[in-house]
Amino acid sequence: MAESETGKAEDRQEHKQGDPPPPPPAIEDHGLIGDGGTAALVSREGTIDFCCWPRFDSPSLFASLLGEKGGSFELRPEIDGQGRQIYLTDTAILFTRFFAECGVAEVSDFMAHPGSAPRLVRRAKAVRGRVEFRMRCLPGFDYGRAGCEVEAGEECVQLTSTGDDGTRVRLRSNIELSLEEGGAVAHFTLEAGESAWFVLEDCTCDDDGIDDAWISDAFKATSDWWRNWAAGSTYEGRWRDLVYRSAITLKLLTCIETGAMIAAPTFGLPETPGGGRNWDYRYVWLRDAAFSSYAFLRLGFAAEAEHFLTWLGERVSGSEDGQLPVLFGLGGDSAPDEITLDHLEGYADSTPVRVGNDAQGQCQLDIYGELMDAIYLNDSQGNLLSWEAWNGVRRIIDWVAEHWESPDEGIWEIRRDQRHHLHSRLMCWVALDRALRLARKRSLPADEERWRAARDAIHHDIHDNFWNDEIGAFTQSRRGEALDAACLLMPMVRFISPTDPRWLSTLEQVGERLTNDTLVYRYSADVSDDGLDGVEGTFNMCSFWYVECVARSGDLERARFLFDKMAAFANHLGLFAEETGPAGQQLGNFPQAFTHMALISAAFYLDRALDGPRL
Repeated sequence: MAESETGKAEDRQEHKQGDPPPPPPAIEDHGLIGDGGTAALVSREGTIDFCCWPRFDSPSLFASLLGEKGGSFELRPEIDGQGRQIYLTDTAILFTRFFAECGVAEVSDFMAHPGSAPRLVRRAKAVRGRVEFRMRCLPGFDYGRAGCEVEAGEECVQLTSTGDDGTRVRLRSNIELSLEEGGAVAHFTLEAGESAWFVLEDCTCDDDGIDDAWISDAFKATSDWWRNWAAGSTYEGRWRDLVYRSAITLKLLTCIETGAMIAAPTFGLPETPGGGRNWDYRYVWLRDAAFSSYAFLRLGFAAEAEHFLTWLGERVSGSEDGQLPVLFGLGGDSAPDEITLDHLEGYADSTPVRVGNDAQGQCQLDIYGELMDAIYLNDSQGNLLSWEAWNGVRRIIDWVAEHWESPDEGIWEIRRDQRHHLHSRLMCWVALDRALRLARKRSLPADEERWRAARDAIHHDIHDNFWNDEIGAFTQSRRGEALDAACLLMPMVRFISPTDPRWLSTLEQVGERLTNDTLVYRYSADVSDDGLDGVEGTFNMCSFWYVECVARSGDLERARFLFDKMAAFANHLGLFAEETGPAGQQLGNFPQAFTHMALISAAFYLDRALDGPRL
């Protein structure tokens, strides 16, 4: 049995009272676990330092990445240094191993398989030698704004928020737990082969008896669930491990109840350390969610695409005037208004820390193109719209035909005066084009004459007003000079041939002006003012778009080289944040769904192109 050594927490603390806190772990030094309802980041030190509970968009329970008041759940051996992390193949079960001359220790982390009661399971094991461990579960309820009442229960410790959120969780273990102000702690020693487990669950869960057998059964059930899901993939290409990890990551970010996907499971992680570009990505952007449908279908996951289409149909049917919001909460409602959490220091002193997102009040005309592209693609796979949803589509396309000439904030959500954006024009063209194709394919009633006139007018507008002869490229805004990596979607949505002279010239200019080796910036920051302070790194999604465009232009050898170089910027587990910094570090919210979608798209196209034409 494990030897309990409770009551020694004060002797084992990371730093002394009053000392400055240690720097946070690098953003990339984390793995992701989840259950389709929420998710958590687990650092290579064995600490869960980011988790919102019980839903993705709930207040954070652990957020020490953003400040000491954020709370954390630490489980690690008394061994110096970082652990080495791996996933159990084709699952979301994470292992962190620690090595020392005196012994080898292991911490495994997972959330019970999607569809079961929300439970976070942590297990410590001595693989070799006699190993001492420490556990400290100190929640930071309600984004670290509320205190924690600690109460010993029967075979558990109950932790209750003192704030208005009313969150109550309980911690169970086969190790004796000690109460500490703000949480529960334990110190224990394991002999080789022994293990100790800890289960954090919502107090709304059934009070099931949890023992060693339950832990083993939960591990197996979760492993089986993920492997059975991954086995549904039809991808057999050259980058199997990276693509499967991306698919599992997207599944982790997909709400199991609604089928909609959040942009990332975190808020406040900076695009520049010490800067102010720190956003909340725990909501459903219509644009991102629509791209997810493409990624899942390309890999053979038709059920995920169909589930999303159902959610999408409900949003479309509910639009009375044809206009849609940019983003939604998990339940299909509005996302909360943006506020700042001034009590948190921010990651690496990056403030303000924001929750909620004011982008919901913006006009982003491109979302209608992504929406219609997803609907059209799903239709081609046999996932058909209902009559009510088609009537909603008609209202939306009528609205697009009326408003496509309007300025907006665009895909990059600029926070200054609206502009006429190339990408927004392009995706309005996609919306009209796909609606026309779908109406004709399914013999559906539509105002085809009006839609076709608007579509063709946009085509002329882009060539007449967004092409800059002097630069030799399509530019970000009407009669502008700045380049924008969003133009990389032009051949991908079949607006222009990937070998058209105008496009090849644009691709060359993107390579010269926006690209640093294989890394691509979103736009020319020195020419295009986005209304925000500070700078940002290169945008990983755009880098994978660039790879795919190079492949579509016919330069497969270079595209493969660029893809392999981009893959090297993934973290040790194959995960990507939103951006890559100048030193190769991950920046922004982590992991980001959009990046993994773009990776899948590039890998899928490149594989098919390298294999040559099908006979």
